[in-house]
Order: sequence, then C-alpha cells, then structure tokens
Amino acid sequence: MVRQSRKKIEQIKEDEPMKVCPYVFRLNKSSGNSKKRSKPKIIYLLLFSLISSCFVFAPHLFYFPYPSALCLIDSSIKEIEDQVSQTNTEPPKPSIIEESILCDRAGYRSDICFMKGDIRTHSPSSSIFLFTSNDIITDHVMQEQIKPYTRKWETSIMETIREVKLVTKDVKKLFGDKHSCQVIHEVPAVLFSTGGYTGNLYHEFNDGLIPLYITSKRFNKKVIFVISEYHKWWEMKYGDVLSQLSDYPLIDFTKDKRTHCFKEAIVGLRIHGELSVDPSLVQDDTTTINEFRNLLDRAYRPRINRLESTEEHRFHSKAAKRRRMANRPKLVLFSRTGSRAITNEDLMVKLAQRIGFQVEVLRPDRKTELAKIYKVVNSSHVMVGVHGAAMTHFLFMKPGSVFIQIIPLGTDWAAETYYGEPAKKLGLDYIGYKILQRESSLYDKYDKNDPVLRDPNSITQKGWQFTKGIYLTNQQVRLDLRRFKKILIDAYSKSIS
Repeated sequence: MVRQSRKKIEQIKEDEPMKVCPYVFRLNKSSGNSKKRSKPKIIYLLLFSLISSCFVFAPHLFYFPYPSALCLIDSSIKEIEDQVSQTNTEPPKPSIIEESILCDRAGYRSDICFMKGDIRTHSPSSSIFLFTSNDIITDHVMQEQIKPYTRKWETSIMETIREVKLVTKDVKKLFGDKHSCQVIHEVPAVLFSTGGYTGNLYHEFNDGLIPLYITSKRFNKKVIFVISEYHKWWEMKYGDVLSQLSDYPLIDFTKDKRTHCFKEAIVGLRIHGELSVDPSLVQDDTTTINEFRNLLDRAYRPRINRLESTEEHRFHSKAAKRRRMANRPKLVLFSRTGSRAITNEDLMVKLAQRIGFQVEVLRPDRKTELAKIYKVVNSSHVMVGVHGAAMTHFLFMKPGSVFIQIIPLGTDWAAETYYGEPAKKLGLDYIGYKILQRESSLYDKYDKNDPVLRDPNSITQKGWQFTKGIYLTNQQVRLDLRRFKKILIDAYSKSIS
C-alpha cells in the first residue's frame, strides 16, 4: 500500500503541471488541421508572454515559494504522504495473547489457568467471562472447566469441589450492557477453593497456603484472592498470613453476586510437593520454603509481641524463676488423645525434664489461636510428636532446631514423605523414631506372626482404607523410655551446642 501511494505521488507530480497550464505545454503539439495553424500567431505570443510573467513575478508579489496552483498540488501530496505515514504507524490490534485463556493441565497435582483481557465474574453460573471483540476468538466460543483445588489425582475429594467455567464472550453481540462491571479492580485475581480437606491442618498448609504463596508471591501483595467454597473461620484463622500475601479484602465467589472486573486472573494454584517449594520450578530466587517460614514470622510477630508484653506484666512476680528456666533448652510436645496417643506421656515428660529440658505440652484444638502456637514452637529448641497432622507445626520452628517424629507401625512412608523430608528442606535437624512392635498397642491385638506386625508394608499396599483403619485409627504408642532416652539426650546435646 505504501509503494502504491508513493507511485501515486510521483504520478501527481508529473501530471499536475499539464493540468495547471495546459496551453503552455501543448504549444508544440499540433492536434488540429492546417486551417487551425493559420490562426494569428500574435495571440499565441501574447498569451505565452502573459503566462511567463506570472511565473517570473508572482513569487515576488505574493511571497510564495511556488506558484499558487503548485502550492495546492504540494498540499495534496502532503495529505497523501500523511495518510501513508499514519497507516504505517497505526498501533496493532490486540492479539490473541493479549486476550487469552491458557490452561496448564500437565501437572499431576493440579490444573491452573491464566486469563488476560476484559475479565468479568459471574458467580450465579460459577463462571468467569473473558469479554472480547476480537473476531479471531469470537468465531468460536472458547470454554474451559477447572476445579481450582490441588489434589487433582484424588477423584473422590475432587468430586466435592465446585467446577468453575472460563468462557469467552463477545461483549457487543451477546451481552451489551447487561453484564457491566459493578466492581473494577486494577490488580490481578487469584481464584482457588478452600473446600476439600480444609479443616485438617496439614491440608490447609499443603493444599492451600503454600501453593497460594507460590502462585501469588510474584504480585508482591498487589493481588486479590477470590475464594470458592469460602469459610469465614478459615479467613479468621489465617487472616494474619493472608495479609502478608495480599493488601486487599477477600472475595467470596459464591455469595458475592456482583460482577467483579479484572485485567488478569489466575484460576487454580501451583503446588510443588509435600509442604515444600521446589526452587527449580520458580524463576524468583526468593520464593523458597524458608522465605515462607519468614513470612509466617512476619505474620505472627506483632501478635506475639503483644502476648509477651501481657505475660511479662502478669508474671512479673515470678520473673526470677522464669529467667532460670529460660537458660534451659525448651522442648515442646504435641500431645494426642485417642488414636496414636502416647500412653506413658507423663513419664516421657519427666524423663525430658531430668535430662535438662524445659518442657511445654501443647494440646491444641481447632479454636486455638495459631499465633499462640507459633509463639511456643518458634521459641523451642526441640519439637516432639507422633506422626499426624499436628506435625505440620514444624513449619513454625527456626532452622537448626531439632524435630523428633515418633513413627508408629505402618506409617513409615507417610511420616518420611509428608514431614521428614520437608523438615530437612526447611533446615531442621530431623530425627525419625520408629517404634518397635512391642511399643505399639497392636502388639496386644495381633499374633506375633501376623502381617500387621511382621510386615506392615503388605497391609499398606492394599490401600489407604487399610492403612487408616489399622495403623492410624486403632493404634497407640507406649514408648520404651530406655530406648527413647538416647534420642532425647542426642537432641539435648544439639540444642545446647
């Protein structure tokens, strides 16, 4: 188009003088007969003189660089050149990448979708629309379905997760103003579910908070969390942590019927592994499990400072005793009742105290404030507990601390995978204490040659229901204190070195 326009310009420059002074340029072109040639030549001479005078004197009389007629020609040429220039520099139309829905379904643990463009929520239909006028997209309606929860492989639990539809719509043809924005956000959204196993501490961190940290950290708190299957208690429990990830209030995707509009959205969460962050899967060197622990410290530190100030005032009269106790390394024990409880727990506590530990026993429930638990665990040198969700609290420990996990029969793989290996990655000194057959309550229920005692792996390979029914629900622990004493002495030596 540019070449054609320039050819047109050249043609104008060649042809226009003929149009302006046709008689001048046709003087030597005879198109008539001999009779026309016999007209008086004086007329031609006078006409030629008059036009020549125009060319000579007009610039001086009117201060034009060119004859007036030629000025008009140059003006028209400039208009064409301007049009060519404008056409050549016109900004490109939005590409598919600028208005897009892209989903990554390659992960074993979770799916995740990325949206860019004119994004609008529609909670009644559990949908998020990408409104576009791009013909390339709207020739066919694109729709993706996703369940924004990080246990993709567990069919039974995923059936309980609400599906979210991501749909492209033509804003002009289909909706017009019927689906206009009611709340406009200038920062991106991250939508995820707090359904599934939420209510279990391990799953709240492993399936929710750590993946949320991995997914949203790059936004530097300039992000809004949109929650599917929202629980008020969950927000209250983890509000301090969420405030370190976002500067904005949460949105309850189900109950908030307003149309929220975003320019960018992520639906679903990235998850790397059990209570961990894989550095090889992130581009930001600061996105690590240790930084997540530091985030927890920043989240709970203000509350801890207030608690310590209150305690200092309340126990001022016992300050001398507290100072003496502070010189002793601190051991925190997570106590269980029912399944996997330590039946001789009192004797174990006395043994630890004789070795030289200051012991604190924790029996948290769902209503226990996490900041209070964090305060105790973070100030401890050693943490002890039987395999279970409470072991997730190792995330509250300072790197270099000692974590002792008591491993009942039939839980070797789970104990190491879910807590042992992640604890090492956090920089803790991990000790796994595997109980013997005689330390298990199952020893009195089964014959000594029964596979339940002799070969637990043969039972656990049958499936989760067998593992849970036998080893998790119906097993208690009675520690061999002579044997366990060696573990405690080792931990004490490390905590004072």
